[in-house]
Amino acid sequence: MPNDGGYFLLDDEEKQTLINEEPQSIKFIRPLLSAHEFLNGHKRWCIWLKGIPPNEIRNYKTISERVNSVKTLRENSNREATKRLSKFPTLFGEIRQPNTEYILVPRHSSENRAYIPMGFFSPDFIASDSCLFIANAKMYHFGIMTSLMHMAWVKTTCGRIKSDFRYSNEMVYNNFPWPENPNEKQVQTVETAAQNVLDARAQFPDASLADLYDPNTMPPVLVKAHQALDKAVDLAYRPQPFTSEANRMVFLFELYEKYTADLFTKEKVKKK
Repeated sequence: MPNDGGYFLLDDEEKQTLINEEPQSIKFIRPLLSAHEFLNGHKRWCIWLKGIPPNEIRNYKTISERVNSVKTLRENSNREATKRLSKFPTLFGEIRQPNTEYILVPRHSSENRAYIPMGFFSPDFIASDSCLFIANAKMYHFGIMTSLMHMAWVKTTCGRIKSDFRYSNEMVYNNFPWPENPNEKQVQTVETAAQNVLDARAQFPDASLADLYDPNTMPPVLVKAHQALDKAVDLAYRPQPFTSEANRMVFLFELYEKYTADLFTKEKVKKK
């Protein structure tokens, strides 16, 4: 979270104004991804100064003015934690941005969607605190997480806001049983199918993810891409097909018990 009073945040118009005033400042501007912008196709930007030398920041009048405004705002806060942040006025209040490619997961998503729309991004895209991210991610990980196997787990283990999904890294992601021993061919098949999902999305550049994953308007090409991905992921778990969501959950819980059996055994030994 920026904790910046909005001085580091830009809409399209503000971004263009800043670039018009100081053209070279474009190197400080990064796309900012909140769950709302990500799902609805809206654009927002931020000024990202992590790692930028102070002499370079001072060369830009408008950027320096915004940094000074952040410092003043934090100094005048009633919260001691925010006041302490005034010593670091060039930085967001909290930085958890990965340095690698990552999977972006919106914390909240409609229960009506067959899949939670997730994204695959470079570290130049700044994730806000309305999203979770999986660092060091590969296309294989994106494929598993964008599958019916993962969605079956989500529906059973996630929290809810009203009836919508509330994704949690503690309850959902950290406990999710990944395929046990996928071979190289299975991994490659999942990766190819996952890329096909992204390619299918890209065929509709003017549609938001909310449009694409609405059950009434999901394009057939995207439906088929997901079906192929589901099949590839299922085969990474076992050769026999899954006949229902309940069948998937029985399998996943058995796999979870297998993965955690040693942990419970060690705990019992410690208690003795």
